[in-house]
Parts: sequence; structure tokens; C-alpha cells
Amino acid sequence: MGWIARAQEVADILASDALERDRANETPHAEVQLLKDSGLVTLLGPQEHGGAGESWDTAYKVIRAVARGDGSIGQVLGYHYLWAWAARLVATDEQIAAVEELYTSNNFVFGGAVNPRDSDLTIREEGGELVYSGNKSFSTGGQISDLTVLEGVLEGTETHIFAIVPTAQEGIIFADNWDSLGQRLTESGSVEIRDVRVPWAAAAGFVEKQFNPLVYNTLNVPTIQLVFANFYLGIAQGALAAASAYTRTTTRAWPYGGDNKQHASEEWYLLEGYGELQSKLWADEALLDAAGAEISAVLHAPREDLTQRQRGELAVRIAAGKLRIVDDGLEIATKVYELTGARASASHVGLDIFWRNLRTHSLHDPIAYKKREVGEYVLLNQIPEPTWYT
Repeated sequence: MGWIARAQEVADILASDALERDRANETPHAEVQLLKDSGLVTLLGPQEHGGAGESWDTAYKVIRAVARGDGSIGQVLGYHYLWAWAARLVATDEQIAAVEELYTSNNFVFGGAVNPRDSDLTIREEGGELVYSGNKSFSTGGQISDLTVLEGVLEGTETHIFAIVPTAQEGIIFADNWDSLGQRLTESGSVEIRDVRVPWAAAAGFVEKQFNPLVYNTLNVPTIQLVFANFYLGIAQGALAAASAYTRTTTRAWPYGGDNKQHASEEWYLLEGYGELQSKLWADEALLDAAGAEISAVLHAPREDLTQRQRGELAVRIAAGKLRIVDDGLEIATKVYELTGARASASHVGLDIFWRNLRTHSLHDPIAYKKREVGEYVLLNQIPEPTWYT
């Protein structure tokens, strides 16, 4: 069975009780175990350690498929893929090999305490070890992760250091305080990092306490921005699928229009509405697929080959794809009510979950800045400078 088909099977299982689980708002241990049992967790892992050895092009489509059934779990899986790739982004060859064997052979899930809007974790050096401390207001994956990515600044310097550590330790304390409008099962609450010790040998990319930067190191942001866009697309696809199923089975034709129909599925304005929304989704999918194929080729190419210009143009196209699916997805998640009718607003129908999920995460960073990035490229031939959000 193909991986995207397997992801759709997972999505179908998740969709069967997505609304009930969303309302219960409990830590998604069973959902994460489903991802592990399906083999999706090790999709990008090396085959020699039991992984699928698949490409990012496939991973993006898998994220999208899972999000059709449950946007929260699509996000958890997408963030896991990004953090599972973190070693390849910045680490040495030896570190990459060790991390990929560790997570793939053990079927481990990653979380990340790397929220750049907060103050950096502080790192102090003690006896050949790095000691991380501080707080992060968001840590997606939190309590359901096996490994956590830490990032901080070495005291007295401007040196940022990434490290991958076991989640289950006394120095990582989750507040269990994620209480949001949507994406409720992403375990994205705050975390305290209290004197977590890491040997210098585990400082990602450092050799004799020195780091040799590459443009490739900055691909974390374009990579995860496209993760966002793909689970947004999956959520929007799920909304349209749920609405159309409701219209076919439950929506009643309007009897006062002068051109009365027996079934709602014959109503011209419903046919027009679904046609318009589906057309937008197909266009968004084509744009995101093109961007996914392009960044996948870069992510799997030799790290030294990537140029600033190539990276910048890629980031612009991903920004364009993201802004399109945010606008179109929110329109779809709202307009489906017009296409399903007043009774579809009942709580038990649950169409609200799609809007809540998409509205919540699409606020991650201002979409207006993505529009500006595309505009600067078009008008001024400028590419975005790599930051934590571009």
C-alpha cells in the first residue's frame, strides 16, 4: 500500500470521532500510537533502521491526508517530521547518523521547545556539559513526545545551540495548559526547562565547540511553513468533504425560489458554491505540490549546494502557497454553512471544528508579512532574509 493511501486510512479512523476527541481535549496518546503503528512516524527514517526512507514530497502529502481526518494530529505529525530532520539541517554527519538510528529504530516521536517569540533558553557551561534552563510558552508535541529539541544561547555569547534530549526527565516540566479555540490535541502548552544537561558532543553541528554555518541550516523555516500550508489544506479539504456529505444526505431544497427542486443537490446555487470552493482547493493543491517537490529536491540534495538565492526564491513560493490556502481555507470553512443550511449549525454536526482549527493555527505568524515577502520579490526582486519566521 502506498504511504498516502495509508495516511488516508489513518485519517478515516481519526475522522470517525474527531469531534468527540476535540471536545474531550485529552492528551492524544492513542492518536500518536496510531501514527506509530501505521509506520508514518518513521516515514523519513533510514531504511537500514526500519524507516521508509521516503522523501519530503511524500511527507507533505501524508501530513495533508492525516489533517483531513484531524487537523491537530496532522500538525503533530508535521512538526515531528520537521524536528526529526533537525539533525540533518544543522548537525554533523556522525550526529545525524546517531539521531536517525535512535528515533527510527525506536519509533520515537519528536516535540520541540523552540518558540522564537519567547526569550531564548540560557545555556551555561559546566564541566564539559551544556546546561539548558528557561521557559517556553509553546511546545508542540509536549507530553506525547519521546524526544525534545532544545535551542538556547550560550551565556556571554551570541551562539545558538540545538540539542536533542529525552523528553522523560525531571528537568522538562510541562504545564499542561494548552487551552485554545482549535488544534486542541496538539499538546502545544508551555514548558519549563530546568537544568537539562547535554554533553558538548551532542551540540548539533559543533566540532571542538565551533559551528560551521551553511545556507542549508536555514531551511527549517521554509520547511515548516510548508508543513503549515499542507495541514491547512488538509483541514480545508476535510471541511468541504464533510459539508458535501451533509448536503447530499440532509440539506433540504429551498421551496420558495420559483424554480423548486426536489433535492438540495439539484439547487443551482449549491452546485455553483461547491464548484467554486473545489476549484480553489485544486488550485491551492497544485501550488503546494509544486513547492513541495521543489523543496524536497533541495532537502535531499547535498547540503553544500544550496545558495542564498535558491533558498530565498523557494521561501517566496512557499509564502505564496501559504497565504493562498489561509485565505481560501478560511473562506471554505465559513461558506460551508451557506451550502449546508441552518440546521448544519447544530453542535452535533461539528462543522465548526474545521474553522476553529484553521483559524487558530493560521495566526501562528501574520499572513500580511507573507504577502509582503511575495510583493518585495515581484516588485523589487528581493528575497527574504532568513529569520525565525522567513
